[in-house]
Amino acid sequence: MKKLDLFILKSFFGPFLMTFFVTAFIFVMQFLWMYIDDLVGKGLSIWVILEFLGWGSATTLPYTMPLSTLLASIMTFGNFGEHNELLSMKAAGISLQRALYPLVYVAIVISISAFFVSNNLIPLAYNKIYTLQYDISKTKEEIKIPTGTFYNGIDGYSLRVDDRNKETGMMYGVMVYNHTSNKGNVSLAIADSGMIRSTADKKALLFTLYSGVSYEENTKLSYKDTVSEVNRVDFSMQEVVIPLENYSFQKSEKERYGSDIMARNLEQLRNDRDSIGAKYDKTITEHELNVNYSIALEKASQLDTAKNKGLSSRFDVDTLMACASHQSELSAVEGALKAVKKSIQTMQTYDREINQHTYYLRRIDLEYMRKFTLSFACLIFFFIGAPLGAIIRKGGLGTPMIVSSMFFVLYWVVDISGKKLAKDGAITPELGAFLSTMVLLPISVFLTWKSTKDSAIFNIDSYIQAIKKVFRKVIMLTKGKIKPKIVFMGTPEFAVESLKTLIEGGYDVAAVVTVPDRKSGRGLKVSYSPVKKYLLSLGEDGEHSPIELLQPESLKDPGFKSRLEEINADIFVVVAFRMLPRAIWSMPRFGTFNLHSSLLPKYRGAAPMNWAIINGETESGVTTFLLDDKIDTGSIIMSESVSISEDETVGELYEQLQRIGARLVLKSVDALANGTVEPVPQSDIESVPEYARYAPKLTAETLRIDWNSTRRNVMNLVRGLSPVPAAHSNLVCDDDVMDVKIYSVAVPSDDSRTPTDLHCGEVAKDGRRLFVGCADGAIEILELQIPGKRRLSASDFLLGFRGEGARFE
Repeated sequence: MKKLDLFILKSFFGPFLMTFFVTAFIFVMQFLWMYIDDLVGKGLSIWVILEFLGWGSATTLPYTMPLSTLLASIMTFGNFGEHNELLSMKAAGISLQRALYPLVYVAIVISISAFFVSNNLIPLAYNKIYTLQYDISKTKEEIKIPTGTFYNGIDGYSLRVDDRNKETGMMYGVMVYNHTSNKGNVSLAIADSGMIRSTADKKALLFTLYSGVSYEENTKLSYKDTVSEVNRVDFSMQEVVIPLENYSFQKSEKERYGSDIMARNLEQLRNDRDSIGAKYDKTITEHELNVNYSIALEKASQLDTAKNKGLSSRFDVDTLMACASHQSELSAVEGALKAVKKSIQTMQTYDREINQHTYYLRRIDLEYMRKFTLSFACLIFFFIGAPLGAIIRKGGLGTPMIVSSMFFVLYWVVDISGKKLAKDGAITPELGAFLSTMVLLPISVFLTWKSTKDSAIFNIDSYIQAIKKVFRKVIMLTKGKIKPKIVFMGTPEFAVESLKTLIEGGYDVAAVVTVPDRKSGRGLKVSYSPVKKYLLSLGEDGEHSPIELLQPESLKDPGFKSRLEEINADIFVVVAFRMLPRAIWSMPRFGTFNLHSSLLPKYRGAAPMNWAIINGETESGVTTFLLDDKIDTGSIIMSESVSISEDETVGELYEQLQRIGARLVLKSVDALANGTVEPVPQSDIESVPEYARYAPKLTAETLRIDWNSTRRNVMNLVRGLSPVPAAHSNLVCDDDVMDVKIYSVAVPSDDSRTPTDLHCGEVAKDGRRLFVGCADGAIEILELQIPGKRRLSASDFLLGFRGEGARFE
């Protein structure tokens, strides 16, 4: 087993066990709530209640196991996505399908276990729970005699108590009527006080009475002697023994409900099916014979070929014709009506008998099929949960609990409905048993397919773009506008969003131009540009682009130019690509425009976003402009600005301009194709401050931090290079020199813990904080990376850093 497989398995089993016990507890509480009235007030021991709940929890496994599988799979892959572990796997060439392999085997094991649970454990649990429920229902409630009223809770006796001492249990003003002789109020005991207790086995109640009188009336009367006798006995203490029955819980020695359908396994259900099926066939045969020989035919023997040979008489077609008088005809009709009514009653009786057999046969077939549905449900829920986790990329119990609840409620409602419809005969038992899995199977296939394609089905922007696409088509149809044919040119990730927006917007992208494939890495594996990777992901097999892809080594290649002429596009859209020769950018009738990530004419060049932040700009944006012979000097079509916050990094600005730029590309295409825009020449470059005119490529010298500069300048440099390529500085400690990448810094607030006397580049630490001296004070380093290690917070870095007198150069 590989380390990755072991890591994925460990990541799954923790959430699975947690969610299993949590969901089991929830269902047990719901089960307890259903039967709480049967358990309370009967003096049941804690072991009886725990046994009842234990078997009850087993009956909830058909819902506990699928739900815990769904939750655990969502949480596992949601955590992978949230912590960028899925991204790391993909970067290492490990697909989502490969990451699913170890858990697919686990899901299969869970499904097989679920079958044995359905076939062996759950029937036993129903047998036990039904028997316990019967035994508990026989147990009478504990005796609690109220004061001031007669209590008839003991069979054959009626008791009354005026008052009770709660501390000692002594009762005062006691009356005991004995009705065991069933002769009325003939036996009465009245006492000043009394105590009551039950025997250890709860089979008798001992009533000790003090200072009282007992009355016994003799009701033996005869016709000679009609005088009743009353015997009175005064006592100082008297004990009354009242026998009790079913006041203590008595557990049945044998299970009583082993023949119930829910308590039967597959083999027993097959035997039941054969037995009841044989009875059903026998009943059908008997009914057919009775109908033929007792109801339908008056002389059925005439149809018997063994008896009707040589029979010359014929049947009377109309028996009324033989009637001699009107009265005899009327009698014949009345007789026929009585025969019809009798036949109807007989057929209704037959129908009830048949329905009784078919009802049990449907229940047996349904329960037989449901032995397999739990296994399928666990497997399907895994293939819903794992892709969902990879798509929503949220771990924990928050989002996974909400999403899984929706799918589980759907499963539960459909499962209950299918079961009821199958019992009633509205649908077949096979369909009723598998209806819930049939509903969820297409969903699991769809989600698995979408997750392997990295589809963001929960991204609201994709739905907004789809709506916009529909409206755009409607507008173009109503106004008679023709969509322009587009050739898109781009290479990095920044260009993917614009291309994706064009394709999803329904634009006619006839071809895409990107750089040729290159060999890179230790194994010299062929690597594709992000634009090509995106196009391949759109293909059905993930290996072929649905749009024509051009990768010329040279933009002056005659074959490349010839192919573009054949395509005859209306517009060329360029996003982060090479400089095009005039012969190429002059081809389209509407022109060729480029998306530039600055507000032209400021920051012309290769790295406008980096230099805008390095120079401390508070505003940036994107611009679309028509290409000409120079770099970034063409007439402006459209632009859109955004503000830059004090702590915003170039990575954050990159994502923001990527989205805004994609929208601006769509607007520019529409405007050029429909003639609703007039490109405006750029203003004179002399009007732009000199530091903001050009954005040249970043060099190794640019990445080096100058600690002799101000804290704000250092912070701007770090922000403008974070996270890629990152600002660098040499950390000198004793004789060791390390090239350190610094990702995040902050100008500390003026507090007593901030060093004030550091030289430029000098390092100081205060607890878990790391400071470096600059020209105007100390700056705090928040995140950094040393060679061979991952990116660390300063506090984590200081845990292993012991260098005194260290400095940055």
